[in-house]
Amino acid sequence: MRLFCIILLITSLLSACNTNESTYAVIATDYGNMRVKLYNSTPQHRDNFVKLVKESYYDSLLFHRVMSNFMIQGGDPNSKNAPPNMTLGNGGPGYTIPAEIGAPHFKGALSAARRPDGVNPQRASSGSQFFIVQGTPQTDAMLDNITQAKGITYSETQRNLYKEIGGYPFLDNDYTVFGEVVEGLEVIDKIAAVQTANGNRPVQDVRINSIRLD
Repeated sequence: MRLFCIILLITSLLSACNTNESTYAVIATDYGNMRVKLYNSTPQHRDNFVKLVKESYYDSLLFHRVMSNFMIQGGDPNSKNAPPNMTLGNGGPGYTIPAEIGAPHFKGALSAARRPDGVNPQRASSGSQFFIVQGTPQTDAMLDNITQAKGITYSETQRNLYKEIGGYPFLDNDYTVFGEVVEGLEVIDKIAAVQTANGNRPVQDVRINSIRLD
């Protein structure tokens, strides 16, 4: 009986530890792979992303919107077999995710796309579309302006990250960041540099070959 109780205690402790483990995924593209860490602080976004990845939902979709010094966006199911010049960005799985806003938009931030405030005052996220931040290095003056305009107070560590690796702080407190690129930041730069046409769609398709849990 005592041995059983010890085993049960160990099992409970292991289960508790596992809930704190981070989830990782690898986004494979023709420009290289990006390994992303999903945040436990945004459980609804994390679990939804994991669900879609397990369903191979993202395989063969495009990075359909690319803006240099800003971000690369994908996850529209309509992009899978989209002909050239087709307008993209309105597709999804038919549901949204409640906002879990908090983390900043440093370079490499994995953030949920969403519809504008005018039609989406709760800032609910798209069920599948996401963007990965490229951004640019920021200055203290830039961050001071955002603090004044949006009431955001950045820690010294956050300021240093924005100044050293860059990002797009103008989106902070407006979109849900649910992960970050931990390997392959250079892939963002390669994709962000491609030639684009109307709607910021790349002239040559930039495809998400697959996303797999790692």
